[in-house]
Amino acid sequence: MSTTDPASESAVTSYAEAPTRTITAGGVTYAYRELGPKGGIPVVFFVHLAATLDNWDPRIVDPIAKNRHVITFNQRGVGASTGKVPGTIEEMADDAYTFIKALGFDKIDVFSFSMGGMIAQDLALKHPGLIRRLVLTGTGPRGGKDMDKVVGVTYWDIFRAAITRSDPKEFLFFNRNAAGKPAAKAFIKRLQERANHRDKPISTKAFQTQLKAIQKFGRAVPSDLSKLTVPTLIANGDHDRMVPSVLSEDLHRRIKGSELVMYPDSGHGGIFQYHAQFGPVAAEFLAAETGRLTDEGALYS
Repeated sequence: MSTTDPASESAVTSYAEAPTRTITAGGVTYAYRELGPKGGIPVVFFVHLAATLDNWDPRIVDPIAKNRHVITFNQRGVGASTGKVPGTIEEMADDAYTFIKALGFDKIDVFSFSMGGMIAQDLALKHPGLIRRLVLTGTGPRGGKDMDKVVGVTYWDIFRAAITRSDPKEFLFFNRNAAGKPAAKAFIKRLQERANHRDKPISTKAFQTQLKAIQKFGRAVPSDLSKLTVPTLIANGDHDRMVPSVLSEDLHRRIKGSELVMYPDSGHGGIFQYHAQFGPVAAEFLAAETGRLTDEGALYS
């Protein structure tokens, strides 16, 4: 069941204007948004820790939605989605699969960020053939070195944000320097571009459950990522404190044939700081049938 007529948003290519819809599967009602031209393989976005539908940067979504059917969604128990947040990344991947199948898709492309990238890895490993092309940003592999320290980093940055009356993402996603501070303010401002029908914020309990799930993922036995054979684009900033940048390089080594783009003088939100460069790169990568990226981020056959 959806909250709007699918035909009514077929021409929407701006994430700030994408209607929120719902679909019920497995006893859970999932809230999601879709935009861009219908038809073909959709690009499903997997969001980060504590995030809802309102936390996607429109400067990343919109370039992809210009030519592709884009779907963003809330995991179980997050924002306007019902149910209880799962305690593990594996269960979150199961819920994502339930949602995708409920929409009727047998093949998707994936764009993921941070915790969303962890979920996407599990989904790809558990359901070979579901994902055609995979984008992993600001994320790392199961059992990755120091990933379990995300709990301490997160709470410390939340504290720092509180005493300065700032959004925690300004500290978690961006370096506190001349390049990072203005980029952080601009990012937070872009997240407010949607004026109407905004999502419900995540509850404190749901956030804490997600954080513990990431910690478990970081302390678990590594997955065999050599089994991932889909074209994969990995991106991050070169000074990510939240999910250390070395873990993006680790992913690149583990996933055969993957492409790695690292942005200088940027942190966990490097793709948002460099949205003007990364948006088109991601869109081109997801649009390709074959091909690889050059060192400059352009695609070649």
